[in-house]
Amino acid sequence: MEQTPIIDEAALPALMDRFYGRVREDAELGPVFNSIVEDWPDHLERLAAFWSSVMLTTGRYKGNPMMKHLIHADRITPELFQRWLAIWERTTAEMLSPEGAAAMQAKARRISENLQHAVRFRGPAQAPVAAEPAAPASSPYGSSPVFDAETLPEALRRAHSTKAGVWGVIRVLEGAVCYHIEDGSVPPALLTPSTPGLIRPGQLHHVEPVGAMRMQVEFYDHRPAVAA
Repeated sequence: MEQTPIIDEAALPALMDRFYGRVREDAELGPVFNSIVEDWPDHLERLAAFWSSVMLTTGRYKGNPMMKHLIHADRITPELFQRWLAIWERTTAEMLSPEGAAAMQAKARRISENLQHAVRFRGPAQAPVAAEPAAPASSPYGSSPVFDAETLPEALRRAHSTKAGVWGVIRVLEGAVCYHIEDGSVPPALLTPSTPGLIRPGQLHHVEPVGAMRMQVEFYDHRPAVAA
């Protein structure tokens, strides 16, 4: 039996319009957004597509929100993220069912955390890739299927590890993913087609799509060279 979605896609344009109307009028957020966004109708349409993809896995959004935020990293502070979230929670609570609002709010908090890590650690965030000298070029003995934001298995979205002696390389073919190492030894890393992620044997980790993406994992029986 098909499960009824907790949000109605038809409600997204009105939600974006009210929410970003408040953002544009906000004393602190407004100057930032209004100086960056040149075409608000187009921007709102893209944002509706983004939330459609994130919450309903429609695949409508094809952009890279992480990279767009990194371009303006010098203007984005943790306080602005919290202000954005407060307006988001207020607006979703007004316009959606309690279940839909809670789901949208939880997803927004997770996205905000990933974006804040990327903005704060946009240099060190690549530490999982560059932590060790590159080994001589070699070929993987196997690889996963190519996954997108809809087909990425739940097992890869939560903490897991490779088997003993197995190294891995996360190759992002399109878009971006956030790569988390569970022990907290390094901040989350933004992986893109030019920035792969190294997986060490037995190291607990997980990945999270950032909008539309395509990725694949390569497997090695030795420490591989990590190169785009």
